[in-house]
Amino acid sequence: MWYGSPMTDTRPTSLPLACALLASACTGGAHHTRPDTRDMFADSAAYEKFMGRWSRLLAPTLVRLGEVADGDAVLDIGSGTGVLTFAVVAAAPTAQVTGIDPSPQFVEYARAHAPSARVSFQVGDAQALPMADASFSRTLALLVMNFIPDPAKALREMTRVTRPGGTVAAVVWDYGDGMQMLRIFWDEVVALDPSMVGKDERNMPLRRQGELGALWRAQGLERVEEQPIVIEQSFASFDDYWQPFLGGPGPAGAYASKLAPAARSALEARLRQRLLGDGPDHPFTLTARAWAVKGVVGVR
Repeated sequence: MWYGSPMTDTRPTSLPLACALLASACTGGAHHTRPDTRDMFADSAAYEKFMGRWSRLLAPTLVRLGEVADGDAVLDIGSGTGVLTFAVVAAAPTAQVTGIDPSPQFVEYARAHAPSARVSFQVGDAQALPMADASFSRTLALLVMNFIPDPAKALREMTRVTRPGGTVAAVVWDYGDGMQMLRIFWDEVVALDPSMVGKDERNMPLRRQGELGALWRAQGLERVEEQPIVIEQSFASFDDYWQPFLGGPGPAGAYASKLAPAARSALEARLRQRLLGDGPDHPFTLTARAWAVKGVVGVR
């Protein structure tokens, strides 16, 4: 529920919200490209192995940032496999949580793992939310804002359905230098094939410091705060890092899984050398930085 890679302007109608096409924009000289994500998020289990482990570490911080409390009505934008919704329930057991995602497959997966009758999931689009004005006290978006075709439109919708005084909060990866798992991958991809520089996720929009905050302020949210979040992920072995790429989720997975055998072996060798050096296989830890933002809905 968080990915994109460059290419076409074909917009899928039933993919996870995070797989929607990127808005075309240029910020600070970087060209933000549009992804073709039709095959990148079709497998919920593959996504869980690839990114779910990271999302589960990140979600509780977003819940705290969003000031979620017992009794709140919470909307989870781009709910995917339900990681953020489940973190809300763990922190605030009496909260009512609604997850929305355009992928029927992801919604089905999340429903099957729902821990409480207070949780519900539905198919829908963040850019046209099927909810009444002021329906929620908190609206949260985990790793999704930079994959929505029109993030400003989505944020207007998120604000519309949030009550005055309520919080709208989101978090995105720093795809430039902050997310080691993907930074290492794309560095080695581009070293092998410089023509792939356009696929590098450092080109993603809204991933730089200040960009989310600027979007929140531009849409009229009050008391806007932005902060970095840094987490660590442990890997038991090189295969624990490498094999999830081959399941095909996201642009990195889509790229790795479709490589010819010789090219895939060459990339695997470079990644192994980068992560393990000349020594034997062993556990290792990678870090990831994300940018988080929150704002308060004013009186309308």
